[in-house]
Amino acid sequence: MYKRIILKLSGEALSGDTDKSFDNDTINKIILQIKEVIEKGIEVCVVVGGGNFWRGRSANESMDRTKADQIGMMATIMNAIYLSDSFMQNGIDSVVMTPFIVGNMTEQFNKQKALNHLLNKKVLIFAGGIGHPFFSTDTITALRACELEADAILFAKSIDGVYDKDPAKYNDAKKFDEIPCKDIVEKNLQVIDIAAANLCYEYKIPVIIFGLLEKDSIIKASIGEKIGTIVTI
Repeated sequence: MYKRIILKLSGEALSGDTDKSFDNDTINKIILQIKEVIEKGIEVCVVVGGGNFWRGRSANESMDRTKADQIGMMATIMNAIYLSDSFMQNGIDSVVMTPFIVGNMTEQFNKQKALNHLLNKKVLIFAGGIGHPFFSTDTITALRACELEADAILFAKSIDGVYDKDPAKYNDAKKFDEIPCKDIVEKNLQVIDIAAANLCYEYKIPVIIFGLLEKDSIIKASIGEKIGTIVTI
């Protein structure tokens, strides 16, 4: 069982299988799992994407990449604030931290403050990426894991692990129970951002990639049960 984890959720995960930005049934199931993880004594950080609101330049291919990424950062903040309120409704204290000041809506990230919040059993929700364009939410997940010395990163995906090719396209796609981090980089498997994979490899942070929709998947991954694909270091 890990002591401190960082859970990466996509923005699309908050939509469930609906066409809405937020599906409360899905979100509550996620939060109740996190609540159980906290009750086991595990410190939890969450990084949330923004794909339920914004998918980069998909709306306008001619758009400036920097501006598109800035909108994406704002989308993650909206999701984080919604998540924070959902935690509160379930009796869990949480803090949204961003790399830049967002009025009085979030706290600017500070390592010592973040560690203090974790000691006080609060869930940390990281939003706004690293505050600069050209970096994904996978990258900020790995970066915060390095800064806070997390024991593991949990990537909750729509797919149940890492495959040698896209299982949606190929019936003979092979799932890996374990895969070395360097293979993800060398084989360009695109399950996590290359910059994030490099950080995890360099700082020896284990990664578990698993399917969010599997029953109790977050709990299983948090306590070290066999699930998804373990990215070894």
